[in-house]
Amino acid sequence: MSKKKLFISLALVLTVVLLAAALMFPLGQERTAEPAAKASAGARYVGRERCAGCHADQDKLWQGSHHDLAMQPATEHAVLGDFGDAEFTYFDVTSRFYRAGGRFMVRTDGLDGTLQDFEIKYTFGVSPLQQYLIEFPGGRLQALGIAWDARPEVEGGQRWFHLYPDEHISHEDEFHWTGLNQNWNYMCAECHSTNLKKQYDAARKQFNTTWSEIDVSCEACHGPGSAHIEWASKEEGWEVLDAQKGLAFTLDGRKGVTWSVDPATGNALRSKPRTGNTEIEVCAPCHSRRGVLSEDRVSGQALLDTHRPALLTEPLYYADGQIQDEVYVYGSFIQSKMFHAGVSCSDCHEPHSLALRASPDQVCLQCHATDSFVSTKHHFHKRGSVGAQCVACHMPETNYMVVDPRRDHSIRVPRPDLSVKLGVPNACTRCHNDQTDRWAAGHVQAWYNRPATGFQGYAEALHAGRRGTPDAVSLLIELLGEEEQPAIARATAVSLLGRYPVPLTLQSISDSLYDPEPVVRLGGLMALEALPANMRMTLAGHLLDDPMKTVRIEAGRMLATVPEASLDPPQRAHLRKALDEYIATQRINADRPQAQINLGNVYRGMGRVVEAETAYRGALALDNRFVPAYINLADLYRETGRGVEAQKTIEQGLAVAPNQASLHHAHGLALVRGKELDRAVGALARAVELEPENSRYAYVYAVALDAAGKLTEAIQVLEDAHALHKDNAEILSALVAYARKAGESAKAERYAAQLAELQRAAINALRPGRP
Repeated sequence: MSKKKLFISLALVLTVVLLAAALMFPLGQERTAEPAAKASAGARYVGRERCAGCHADQDKLWQGSHHDLAMQPATEHAVLGDFGDAEFTYFDVTSRFYRAGGRFMVRTDGLDGTLQDFEIKYTFGVSPLQQYLIEFPGGRLQALGIAWDARPEVEGGQRWFHLYPDEHISHEDEFHWTGLNQNWNYMCAECHSTNLKKQYDAARKQFNTTWSEIDVSCEACHGPGSAHIEWASKEEGWEVLDAQKGLAFTLDGRKGVTWSVDPATGNALRSKPRTGNTEIEVCAPCHSRRGVLSEDRVSGQALLDTHRPALLTEPLYYADGQIQDEVYVYGSFIQSKMFHAGVSCSDCHEPHSLALRASPDQVCLQCHATDSFVSTKHHFHKRGSVGAQCVACHMPETNYMVVDPRRDHSIRVPRPDLSVKLGVPNACTRCHNDQTDRWAAGHVQAWYNRPATGFQGYAEALHAGRRGTPDAVSLLIELLGEEEQPAIARATAVSLLGRYPVPLTLQSISDSLYDPEPVVRLGGLMALEALPANMRMTLAGHLLDDPMKTVRIEAGRMLATVPEASLDPPQRAHLRKALDEYIATQRINADRPQAQINLGNVYRGMGRVVEAETAYRGALALDNRFVPAYINLADLYRETGRGVEAQKTIEQGLAVAPNQASLHHAHGLALVRGKELDRAVGALARAVELEPENSRYAYVYAVALDAAGKLTEAIQVLEDAHALHKDNAEILSALVAYARKAGESAKAERYAAQLAELQRAAINALRPGRP
């Protein structure tokens, strides 16, 4: 699988699997869904036309916006692509776009790879590209992999192109347009229509997806409007009848707010602190990488009650928090200094037209003094050049879907020095791509004569946590304790601490479970994965009744293996309720194999073997190439004494996914248990060949080689792994032991010295006052 496709596959798993994600809230704030839900109880969706009568100015701004054109029936007015018998060839398939009887049609490869004729049912988006939706049985809509480049011809547009131009996506590929990963109902629908209900029937394997309006209309953001219309119709005393005007919430966070520029810094200060995140959380569900927990969300609810945004994990974000995969702005913005200073989405964007409130530089100059920042002493570039623009340095673009540039909203200071040290990108050499990172770092140092640190101070900690360097524990603990740093970064730090189960990390993880930030509590739960069930209950049992649904259900999942007999009645009730909530969230996404795996895992933890097997098999029924299902099902069979079925399951997986390292590794372990050591060595070798960067695979392979009497080969495998993982103590320990066993005392002493140095570095990093 290509790198791009691997990133997407991992991200798709992360949207549902509850090892993935988190969100930050303002310090000290605990919001629940109750106010919005109560205020909107009984309210109905009434449609944009009812709103436009009183809000004509806002309606006019909205018309023609990306929200207005998010999804449309395929009509002459809506379709932008060339359907005049245009042809497009992608590898060995030539597709034809044409019209027939007033319908827009495409002849392209279908489910079985043969050319078939399909009607375009809806357009999807408008700029810089437009996609097309095709209706399939069972209520499914599928997004065609060939899209229309809507940019002007002078910019390279007005053409058909494939979303995976360099990869051969055949009908057998998991990313073919007819498959699960291009399904509109799950992948796209919630954010392109108003009041959408996916409504998947797992028993019938059918969707009954509905919406109030086909596009993103007024009530998508403001909530159902019937009570507001009733409020507006009252003739007397309406001012005091309802402070929220019949709405679930009011978007008045900017009302009466002014920004004044501090002459000393050239930066602005908000006249009063932002007291909540309501506006940002209205936008967040569709402008974040997240999983869905509820189909009954009322706009304005706390995000962690209905969705689960991703942490700063690989491969979504670089270690410094810059965007890597497509993460849709929110997770970046809440890392920014602007967010922490009180800036909201509508400070920069007009919320109805979605346009910037001014040109990019002028938007920035709303809060930053011209004399200080529109100066060569600040940006060191020629006036009027690209490099002199604020966004070029502080919000660099990354292209997604071939032609769609997205700006990084973490709004950070360029750090080429971190590029030199950690390999993260920087704005300087993105533009000056003929120069090196070291060249850029030298210029920054010469210009400013001081370290260009910026607001975000966690790149080294998250990099260390990801790579397992000796100072990882100390850096992560330090970051976790820095309350001025973004909570999403602190949550990521504590989630990484779970990889380092030593007493010091356990104390920090325990403390995080009482943090005022819900997302940090969630990260702390994620760090408990490897601990015994009784210890997890002792540490995290109180979170079964957390105000935030995402935290509650993660606690339930984490504690599913705790025997109910060991709990007192209140604990038992909280655990049952949290597990019921967790199971309900997975059933919402029962059309996804990831959700079926989640169900299987929690049923397995609860000892409900039959239901676990049904769920795992349900995942395979949805996608017989979904590798985790084979591995989990085989584990279930092994745990229940069905070794033959376990082995058969792994072999079935290998038949459909022969190049998946995890399957070969699982196959090797199964063969070891069956005492077929020679075959096991071959399977484990294949896993290392397919995924040489996985140190655990290499370690297990070396152990198997030694058991098979191939000590010299075992040492070579470990040395190859050590070359890739210099700071891996497990690999070094094995090298010391095997070198001694082979009588290679000099080699053993060399590796022992490296191991001792690694351990000293780790201990020194934990001492107070380290350099």
